[in-house]
Amino acid sequence: MNFFDAHTRLPELARRLETHEGLVVACYCAAWCDTCNAYRPGFEALAGRLPQHLFVWVDIEECEALLDDIDVENFPTILVQSPQGNLFFGPLLPHLEHLERLLQGLDASCPADHPGPGPLKDLID
Repeated sequence: MNFFDAHTRLPELARRLETHEGLVVACYCAAWCDTCNAYRPGFEALAGRLPQHLFVWVDIEECEALLDDIDVENFPTILVQSPQGNLFFGPLLPHLEHLERLLQGLDASCPADHPGPGPLKDLID
């Protein structure tokens, strides 16, 4: 499986991040956010359609360490990382076709020059 809820599957996520060579797609949300709750089923479904990527759901209140001292003010906020660094970090309208289009234009060889959290595998305690 390539979808991980960081709050409930953190140890498994840590193991998978150690060996994953492709893109990591993290969605930063909050349990109280209705938009996030509506977005999550589609995000999980997209993970099923794109098995080459690793998808991570991060509740910012439960997994603060995965923010790396970055503030998230708008939901959903998406992070796309390659082994070289961040390819995208920012809010994205909660329409899955926008995320899918973004991912179609990125791969692990793209320049990694976006600000944002450090490598997720390094942020897991």
